[in-house]
Amino acid sequence: MKQIITVFIMAILLLFSVSIPLTAFAVSYPAQLYHREERHDKFVKGDTVYLFHSGTDDVKNTIHVNDTLAVYRITPSCEVVPIGLIKVISFVGETYIKGEVSAGEIKPDDIVRKDKVSCLVISAGVCRE
Repeated sequence: MKQIITVFIMAILLLFSVSIPLTAFAVSYPAQLYHREERHDKFVKGDTVYLFHSGTDDVKNTIHVNDTLAVYRITPSCEVVPIGLIKVISFVGETYIKGEVSAGEIKPDDIVRKDKVSCLVISAGVCRE
């Protein structure tokens, strides 16, 4: 009887030791899927950039092709500093805008704003037309 209980406890411990690491992988995603290697450090005048937006009607009613949008960067001290301009070339899909840098040195994760609408600058290599 004591031997059966010992085998049963060992089997339960073995199951727990195998299943606990598996549940940790249930919510983690491969980093390569979301962080592409081809990412530009900066964009200068004439470079093409892509902006991510919410796809709502506010964006479509506020931002139009040939608009010039202000670009801002948030500093480590949480100040919003204007750093450049982007001209809208076209809408790509439902949530992206293709633009061209008109002035400044733009980096991925900078914020583009017009009125109450904001977009996020992403790497040019992410979108495919």
